[in-house]
Amino acid sequence: MADIRIMTIEDYEGVHDLWMSIKGFSIRSLDDSFEGVKKFLERNPDTSIVAEQDGEIIGAILCGHDGRRGTFYHVCVKKEHRMKGIGKSMVVKAMNALKKEKINKVALIAFTRNDVGNAFWKCIGWKQRTDLNYYDFSLNSENIERFVEA
Repeated sequence: MADIRIMTIEDYEGVHDLWMSIKGFSIRSLDDSFEGVKKFLERNPDTSIVAEQDGEIIGAILCGHDGRRGTFYHVCVKKEHRMKGIGKSMVVKAMNALKKEKINKVALIAFTRNDVGNAFWKCIGWKQRTDLNYYDFSLNSENIERFVEA
């Protein structure tokens, strides 16, 4: 069984390896670099989660909040470990960490073409919002988004 625990920067290499193994995964050159994740974890030291089994990171959630709403980023479980409750266990641990910090709501973004991810979120009771448009604006042109084609 996987050990579900708080992520530390020492987990970065294993988490990055996991990200690179997920087909269709999207990472950004700056935000998802060692330095970018370190900064995120320093701001949110108790809310990001990993699943580890036999010394290997097999699942991860970057989770943080702004004092009002929590956000999940890069939620993933290694393909061969899916459908075993690992993703749900990580989500529950992250949500409990947010509750401990008095955060009352959590959101995430899933790509529309991510059929596996969207089915997972619906299966565990999350509601898809259709009343919003999501916008973003890149403040740094060096923060390049890349899709993993594993």
